[in-house]
Amino acid sequence: MGTLRVPDMLPSPYQDAERLHKAFEGWGTDEKGVIWILGHRNAEQRMKIRDTYEQLYNKSLITRLKSELSGDFLKAVILWTYDPSERDAKLANKALKSKKQGIRQLQVIVEIACAFSPHHLVAMRQAYCSMFDCSIEEDIVSCVSQPARKILVALVSSYRYDRQLVDTDVANNEAKILHEAIEEKQLDHDKVVRILSTRNVSQLKETFQCYNHNYGNTIEQDIKSCGNSILESILTVVIQCIESPHKHFAKVIRESIEGLGTDESSLTRAIVSRADIDMKKIKEEYQNLYKESMEDAVSGDTSGNYQDFLMTLLGSKL
Repeated sequence: MGTLRVPDMLPSPYQDAERLHKAFEGWGTDEKGVIWILGHRNAEQRMKIRDTYEQLYNKSLITRLKSELSGDFLKAVILWTYDPSERDAKLANKALKSKKQGIRQLQVIVEIACAFSPHHLVAMRQAYCSMFDCSIEEDIVSCVSQPARKILVALVSSYRYDRQLVDTDVANNEAKILHEAIEEKQLDHDKVVRILSTRNVSQLKETFQCYNHNYGNTIEQDIKSCGNSILESILTVVIQCIESPHKHFAKVIRESIEGLGTDESSLTRAIVSRADIDMKKIKEEYQNLYKESMEDAVSGDTSGNYQDFLMTLLGSKL
């Protein structure tokens, strides 16, 4: 379950659009008003507000927000206000066009392909084509070098069966295929790519369990033992996003606030993209892993309107 808290008495999109317009008027922007409205609306409600705002004032709500807000607060609100498929298309494009393409950039592609529903992946691909006049596959091919390119193209091109269907014999057989490929350090073998990019999530979880039972190590451990190139890193994220997206995003949030400085991009992405999906479970995983609440950790590393907005999405403020 998500942590988004929508009021029981929900105003109409017309009322919300009017209130947002009033928040932008005068001598200064009413940031608290913006947080109060957009921070308590789900994706469908936000889309209706965007459409209504443009009808009423003949101006894009996104454009108006960009002129009124600033900094990390602006970036978080904009990502939240976009339709989820548009948001992830923009995040994927930014990752692919980044001058530095390490695992922090490319794991965004893996998350979209492996930690969200197949329907969302299709919607993101359609949004990507509309927004950037090319397919995400084309941009991966032109922007990412081998061997990472091969697995990323396969992941975003896939449409996994979205049901809990498991065949134990297939799981044992494919665990063997994966083990042999890992032993031979052929991590980009066609069979490895096929298994990881096409099998449904329940089937893959069974395959990973069979791997652990049959060979004594987790598949993640054995992949990491092959080296520390970008391919090993990408495959590790694939495994994590399939086995437990909740644990994966808990780790993303932890890594974004650890050490000197905050990785606001990763922190914002994780909270914005999961707040209305499964953030409650992510918070539980965070507590289990790090023995402190996510709210305390995030609030201790952020400030101002940015902090207020993230705390609202985490369900701490109504």
